[in-house]
Amino acid sequence: MANLTSTSGFLLMGFSDDRKLQILHALLFLVTYLLALIGNLLIITITTLDYRLHSPMYYFLKHLSLLDLCFISVTVPQSIANSLMNNGYISLGQCILQVFFFIALASSEVAILTVMSYDRYVAICQPLKYETIMDPHACRHAVIAVWIAGGLSGFVHTAVNFSLSLCGERVIHQFFCDVPQMLKLACSSEFINEIAVAAFTTSTAFICLISIVLSYVRIFSAVLRIPSAEGRTKVFSTCLPHLFVVTFFLSAAGFEFLRPPSNSQSAMDLMFSIFYTVIPPTLNPIVYSLRNEAMKAALRKVLSKEEFSQRKMYLKALCKL
Repeated sequence: MANLTSTSGFLLMGFSDDRKLQILHALLFLVTYLLALIGNLLIITITTLDYRLHSPMYYFLKHLSLLDLCFISVTVPQSIANSLMNNGYISLGQCILQVFFFIALASSEVAILTVMSYDRYVAICQPLKYETIMDPHACRHAVIAVWIAGGLSGFVHTAVNFSLSLCGERVIHQFFCDVPQMLKLACSSEFINEIAVAAFTTSTAFICLISIVLSYVRIFSAVLRIPSAEGRTKVFSTCLPHLFVVTFFLSAAGFEFLRPPSNSQSAMDLMFSIFYTVIPPTLNPIVYSLRNEAMKAALRKVLSKEEFSQRKMYLKALCKL
Protein backbone atom coordinates (compact mmCIF):
# COMPACT_ATOMS: atom_id res chain seq x y z
CA MET A 1 0.00 0.00 0.00
CA ALA A 2 1.33 3.41 -0.95
CA ASN A 3 0.10 6.81 0.16
CA LEU A 4 -0.88 9.60 -2.23
CA THR A 5 1.17 12.06 -0.25
CA SER A 6 4.42 10.26 -1.06
CA THR A 7 6.92 11.74 -3.49
CA SER A 8 6.18 9.49 -6.50
CA GLY A 9 3.85 10.57 -9.27
CA PHE A 10 1.43 8.88 -11.64
CA LEU A 11 1.37 7.42 -15.14
CA LEU A 12 -1.24 8.87 -17.49
CA MET A 13 -2.11 6.27 -20.11
CA GLY A 14 -3.52 8.79 -22.59
CA PHE A 15 -5.06 7.67 -25.87
CA SER A 16 -2.62 5.21 -27.43
CA ASP A 17 0.83 3.65 -27.21
CA ASP A 18 1.28 3.93 -30.98
CA ARG A 19 3.75 6.72 -31.77
CA LYS A 20 1.92 7.93 -34.90
CA LEU A 21 -1.38 8.16 -33.03
CA GLN A 22 0.35 10.05 -30.24
CA ILE A 23 1.64 12.64 -32.72
CA LEU A 24 -1.83 12.87 -34.31
CA HIS A 25 -3.42 13.37 -30.89
CA ALA A 26 -0.89 16.09 -30.03
CA LEU A 27 -1.56 17.94 -33.30
CA LEU A 28 -5.35 17.73 -32.94
CA PHE A 29 -5.20 18.91 -29.34
CA LEU A 30 -2.81 21.73 -30.31
CA VAL A 31 -5.16 23.00 -33.05
CA THR A 32 -8.14 22.74 -30.69
CA TYR A 33 -6.27 24.55 -27.92
CA LEU A 34 -5.22 27.38 -30.23
CA LEU A 35 -8.80 27.78 -31.46
CA ALA A 36 -10.07 27.94 -27.87
CA LEU A 37 -7.30 30.38 -26.96
CA ILE A 38 -8.01 32.72 -29.87
CA GLY A 39 -11.80 32.53 -29.55
CA ASN A 40 -11.96 33.20 -25.82
CA LEU A 41 -9.33 35.94 -25.96
CA LEU A 42 -11.34 37.63 -28.72
CA ILE A 43 -14.49 37.60 -26.58
CA ILE A 44 -12.59 38.97 -23.58
CA THR A 45 -11.05 41.70 -25.74
CA ILE A 46 -14.29 42.65 -27.51
CA THR A 47 -16.41 42.79 -24.35
CA THR A 48 -13.72 44.92 -22.69
CA LEU A 49 -13.05 47.41 -25.49
CA ASP A 50 -16.55 47.93 -26.90
CA TYR A 51 -18.58 50.16 -24.57
CA ARG A 52 -21.84 48.91 -26.16
CA LEU A 53 -21.14 45.49 -24.63
CA HIS A 54 -20.69 46.83 -21.11
CA SER A 55 -23.88 45.18 -19.87
CA PRO A 56 -24.40 42.37 -17.31
CA MET A 57 -24.91 39.71 -19.99
CA TYR A 58 -21.56 40.43 -21.67
CA TYR A 59 -19.86 40.99 -18.32
CA PHE A 60 -20.77 37.42 -17.34
CA LEU A 61 -19.84 36.18 -20.82
CA LYS A 62 -16.37 37.72 -20.39
CA HIS A 63 -15.87 35.80 -17.16
CA LEU A 64 -17.18 32.61 -18.77
CA SER A 65 -14.56 33.02 -21.51
CA LEU A 66 -11.88 33.60 -18.88
CA LEU A 67 -12.98 30.42 -17.08
CA ASP A 68 -12.97 28.48 -20.36
CA LEU A 69 -9.50 29.75 -21.17
CA CYS A 70 -8.15 28.63 -17.80
CA PHE A 71 -10.16 25.39 -17.81
CA ILE A 72 -8.77 24.06 -21.09
CA SER A 73 -5.25 25.20 -20.12
CA VAL A 74 -5.31 22.93 -17.06
CA THR A 75 -5.36 19.65 -19.01
CA VAL A 76 -4.64 20.08 -22.72
CA PRO A 77 -1.07 21.53 -22.73
CA GLN A 78 0.11 18.79 -20.34
CA SER A 79 -1.48 16.13 -22.56
CA ILE A 80 0.15 17.61 -25.69
CA ALA A 81 3.57 17.62 -23.99
CA ASN A 82 3.15 14.02 -22.80
CA SER A 83 2.23 12.83 -26.30
CA LEU A 84 5.09 14.66 -27.99
CA MET A 85 7.63 13.36 -25.47
CA ASN A 86 6.10 9.87 -25.42
CA ASN A 87 6.06 10.08 -21.64
CA GLY A 88 2.85 9.88 -19.59
CA TYR A 89 4.49 10.60 -16.23
CA ILE A 90 3.04 13.39 -14.10
CA SER A 91 4.49 14.35 -10.75
CA LEU A 92 2.46 14.40 -7.55
CA GLY A 93 2.64 18.20 -7.34
CA GLN A 94 1.43 18.61 -10.93
CA CYS A 95 -1.42 16.18 -10.31
CA ILE A 96 -2.50 18.01 -7.15
CA LEU A 97 -2.54 21.35 -8.97
CA GLN A 98 -4.36 19.82 -11.93
CA VAL A 99 -7.10 18.32 -9.73
CA PHE A 100 -7.51 21.56 -7.77
CA PHE A 101 -7.78 23.87 -10.77
CA PHE A 102 -9.89 21.39 -12.76
CA ILE A 103 -12.52 21.03 -10.01
CA ALA A 104 -12.38 24.73 -9.08
CA LEU A 105 -12.84 25.96 -12.65
CA ALA A 106 -15.51 23.36 -13.50
CA SER A 107 -17.49 24.34 -10.39
CA SER A 108 -17.10 28.02 -11.22
CA GLU A 109 -18.31 27.37 -14.75
CA VAL A 110 -21.49 25.70 -13.51
CA ALA A 111 -22.05 28.64 -11.15
CA ILE A 112 -21.49 31.32 -13.82
CA LEU A 113 -23.85 29.51 -16.21
CA THR A 114 -26.50 29.57 -13.48
CA VAL A 115 -25.95 33.29 -12.93
CA MET A 116 -26.20 33.90 -16.68
CA SER A 117 -29.52 32.08 -16.88
CA TYR A 118 -30.86 34.20 -14.02
CA ASP A 119 -29.65 37.34 -15.81
CA ARG A 120 -31.62 36.33 -18.92
CA TYR A 121 -34.68 35.54 -16.81
CA VAL A 122 -34.66 38.98 -15.19
CA ALA A 123 -33.99 40.74 -18.52
CA ILE A 124 -36.90 39.04 -20.29
CA CYS A 125 -39.46 38.37 -17.54
CA GLN A 126 -38.83 41.43 -15.34
CA PRO A 127 -37.44 44.08 -17.72
CA LEU A 128 -38.61 47.04 -15.62
CA LYS A 129 -36.64 45.80 -12.61
CA TYR A 130 -33.58 44.66 -14.61
CA GLU A 131 -31.34 47.66 -13.96
CA THR A 132 -32.22 47.60 -10.26
CA ILE A 133 -31.64 43.87 -9.77
CA MET A 134 -28.62 43.46 -12.06
CA ASP A 135 -26.79 46.65 -11.13
CA PRO A 136 -22.97 46.70 -11.44
CA HIS A 137 -22.51 46.19 -7.70
CA ALA A 138 -24.65 43.03 -7.72
CA CYS A 139 -22.90 41.71 -10.84
CA ARG A 140 -19.46 42.14 -9.27
CA HIS A 141 -20.60 40.39 -6.11
CA ALA A 142 -22.07 37.53 -8.17
CA VAL A 143 -18.80 37.02 -10.06
CA ILE A 144 -16.74 37.14 -6.85
CA ALA A 145 -19.07 34.53 -5.32
CA VAL A 146 -18.63 32.33 -8.42
CA TRP A 147 -14.82 32.36 -8.16
CA ILE A 148 -14.83 31.83 -4.37
CA ALA A 149 -17.31 28.93 -4.59
CA GLY A 150 -15.18 27.27 -7.27
CA GLY A 151 -12.01 27.70 -5.23
CA LEU A 152 -13.60 26.20 -2.11
CA SER A 153 -14.92 23.23 -4.10
CA GLY A 154 -11.49 22.61 -5.63
CA PHE A 155 -9.77 22.88 -2.23
CA VAL A 156 -12.13 20.41 -0.51
CA HIS A 157 -11.97 17.85 -3.34
CA THR A 158 -8.18 18.07 -3.53
CA ALA A 159 -7.67 17.81 0.22
CA VAL A 160 -9.95 14.78 0.55
CA ASN A 161 -8.76 13.05 -2.62
CA PHE A 162 -5.05 13.28 -1.80
CA SER A 163 -5.51 12.14 1.79
CA LEU A 164 -6.50 8.67 0.56
CA SER A 165 -4.23 5.63 0.49
CA LEU A 166 -3.57 3.64 -2.66
CA CYS A 167 -4.18 -0.07 -3.01
CA GLY A 168 -3.15 -0.37 -6.64
CA GLU A 169 -0.68 0.74 -9.27
CA ARG A 170 -0.30 4.47 -9.94
CA VAL A 171 -1.76 4.20 -13.43
CA ILE A 172 -4.54 6.60 -14.47
CA HIS A 173 -6.48 5.58 -17.57
CA GLN A 174 -6.99 9.15 -18.74
CA PHE A 175 -5.02 11.98 -20.33
CA PHE A 176 -5.21 14.02 -17.09
CA CYS A 177 -5.61 13.45 -13.34
CA ASP A 178 -9.32 12.66 -13.42
CA VAL A 179 -10.93 12.26 -9.97
CA PRO A 180 -13.18 9.27 -10.86
CA GLN A 181 -10.18 7.45 -12.33
CA MET A 182 -8.05 8.26 -9.28
CA LEU A 183 -10.71 6.88 -6.93
CA LYS A 184 -10.23 3.49 -8.57
CA LEU A 185 -6.70 3.46 -7.15
CA ALA A 186 -7.86 4.17 -3.59
CA CYS A 187 -8.54 1.55 -0.93
CA SER A 188 -12.27 0.80 -0.90
CA SER A 189 -12.52 1.35 2.86
CA GLU A 190 -11.13 4.90 2.70
CA PHE A 191 -12.84 6.81 -0.10
CA ILE A 192 -16.15 7.25 1.69
CA ASN A 193 -15.18 10.89 2.46
CA GLU A 194 -14.55 11.63 -1.22
CA ILE A 195 -17.87 10.01 -2.13
CA ALA A 196 -19.60 12.26 0.42
CA VAL A 197 -17.89 15.35 -1.04
CA ALA A 198 -18.71 14.23 -4.59
CA ALA A 199 -22.35 13.66 -3.57
CA PHE A 200 -22.54 17.18 -2.13
CA THR A 201 -20.97 18.69 -5.27
CA THR A 202 -23.32 16.68 -7.50
CA SER A 203 -26.32 17.82 -5.48
CA THR A 204 -25.20 21.43 -5.80
CA ALA A 205 -24.75 21.02 -9.56
CA PHE A 206 -28.21 19.44 -9.76
CA ILE A 207 -29.70 22.43 -7.91
CA CYS A 208 -27.96 24.74 -10.40
CA LEU A 209 -29.39 22.69 -13.27
CA ILE A 210 -32.91 22.88 -11.81
CA SER A 211 -32.51 26.67 -11.42
CA ILE A 212 -31.41 26.98 -15.04
CA VAL A 213 -34.30 24.82 -16.28
CA LEU A 214 -36.87 26.81 -14.27
CA SER A 215 -35.41 30.08 -15.57
CA TYR A 216 -35.73 28.94 -19.17
CA VAL A 217 -39.22 27.53 -18.69
CA ARG A 218 -40.32 31.01 -17.59
CA ILE A 219 -38.28 32.67 -20.33
CA PHE A 220 -39.78 30.57 -23.13
CA SER A 221 -43.31 30.99 -21.79
CA ALA A 222 -42.76 34.76 -21.83
CA VAL A 223 -41.16 34.69 -25.30
CA LEU A 224 -44.08 32.80 -26.83
CA ARG A 225 -46.36 35.65 -25.75
CA ILE A 226 -44.32 38.24 -27.67
CA PRO A 227 -46.42 39.23 -30.72
CA SER A 228 -43.46 40.32 -32.84
CA ALA A 229 -41.58 37.58 -34.70
CA GLU A 230 -38.50 39.83 -34.73
CA GLY A 231 -38.68 40.16 -30.95
CA ARG A 232 -38.90 36.42 -30.48
CA THR A 233 -35.94 35.89 -32.79
CA LYS A 234 -33.83 38.40 -30.89
CA VAL A 235 -34.57 36.71 -27.56
CA PHE A 236 -33.92 33.22 -28.91
CA SER A 237 -30.60 34.37 -30.40
CA THR A 238 -29.33 35.25 -26.91
CA CYS A 239 -30.95 32.40 -24.95
CA LEU A 240 -30.54 29.32 -27.15
CA PRO A 241 -26.72 29.45 -27.28
CA HIS A 242 -26.58 29.62 -23.48
CA LEU A 243 -29.03 26.70 -23.17
CA PHE A 244 -26.96 24.64 -25.62
CA VAL A 245 -23.74 25.30 -23.67
CA VAL A 246 -25.37 24.37 -20.34
CA THR A 247 -26.94 21.18 -21.69
CA PHE A 248 -23.78 20.00 -23.43
CA PHE A 249 -21.43 20.69 -20.53
CA LEU A 250 -23.59 19.31 -17.70
CA SER A 251 -24.83 16.23 -19.57
CA ALA A 252 -21.32 15.12 -20.59
CA ALA A 253 -19.84 15.81 -17.14
CA GLY A 254 -22.79 14.22 -15.36
CA PHE A 255 -22.60 11.05 -17.44
CA GLU A 256 -18.88 10.69 -16.77
CA PHE A 257 -19.06 11.30 -13.01
CA LEU A 258 -22.29 9.42 -12.22
CA ARG A 259 -21.95 6.25 -14.26
CA PRO A 260 -20.67 3.07 -12.54
CA PRO A 261 -16.84 2.84 -12.55
CA SER A 262 -15.00 0.20 -14.59
CA ASN A 263 -11.58 -1.29 -13.95
CA SER A 264 -10.31 -0.98 -17.51
CA GLN A 265 -9.77 1.83 -19.95
CA SER A 266 -12.43 2.33 -22.61
CA ALA A 267 -12.87 4.59 -25.60
CA MET A 268 -16.08 5.89 -23.99
CA ASP A 269 -14.15 7.18 -20.95
CA LEU A 270 -11.84 9.20 -23.18
CA MET A 271 -14.65 10.38 -25.45
CA PHE A 272 -16.81 11.76 -22.65
CA SER A 273 -13.82 13.34 -20.93
CA ILE A 274 -13.13 15.24 -24.18
CA PHE A 275 -16.80 16.24 -24.34
CA TYR A 276 -16.61 18.14 -21.05
CA THR A 277 -12.94 19.20 -20.92
CA VAL A 278 -12.00 20.19 -24.47
CA ILE A 279 -15.07 20.78 -26.62
CA PRO A 280 -17.07 23.28 -24.48
CA PRO A 281 -14.22 25.82 -24.10
CA THR A 282 -13.61 25.58 -27.85
CA LEU A 283 -17.24 25.82 -28.95
CA ASN A 284 -18.43 28.48 -26.50
CA PRO A 285 -16.92 31.46 -28.40
CA ILE A 286 -18.45 30.19 -31.65
CA VAL A 287 -21.85 29.44 -30.09
CA TYR A 288 -22.12 32.80 -28.35
CA SER A 289 -20.93 34.80 -31.35
CA LEU A 290 -22.58 33.01 -34.25
CA ARG A 291 -26.16 34.20 -33.64
CA ASN A 292 -25.37 37.37 -31.71
CA GLU A 293 -25.46 40.40 -33.98
CA ALA A 294 -23.99 42.70 -31.33
CA MET A 295 -20.97 40.41 -30.91
CA LYS A 296 -20.45 40.12 -34.66
CA ALA A 297 -20.69 43.88 -35.10
CA ALA A 298 -18.24 44.46 -32.26
CA LEU A 299 -15.84 41.91 -33.74
CA ARG A 300 -15.93 43.64 -37.13
CA LYS A 301 -15.31 46.97 -35.44
CA VAL A 302 -12.33 45.69 -33.42
CA LEU A 303 -10.77 44.04 -36.47
CA SER A 304 -11.37 47.00 -38.80
CA LYS A 305 -8.47 49.14 -40.00
CA GLU A 306 -10.09 52.32 -38.67
CA GLU A 307 -10.29 50.87 -35.17
CA PHE A 308 -6.66 49.76 -35.30
CA SER A 309 -5.63 53.26 -36.40
CA GLN A 310 -7.59 54.88 -33.57
CA ARG A 311 -6.06 52.53 -31.00
CA LYS A 312 -2.59 53.22 -32.39
CA MET A 313 -3.07 56.99 -32.19
CA TYR A 314 -4.43 56.66 -28.66
CA LEU A 315 -1.40 54.63 -27.55
CA LYS A 316 0.97 57.15 -29.13
CA ALA A 317 -0.78 59.98 -27.27
CA LEU A 318 -0.44 58.08 -24.00
CA CYS A 319 3.28 57.51 -24.62
CA LYS A 320 3.86 61.25 -25.10
CA LEU A 321 2.28 62.10 -21.74
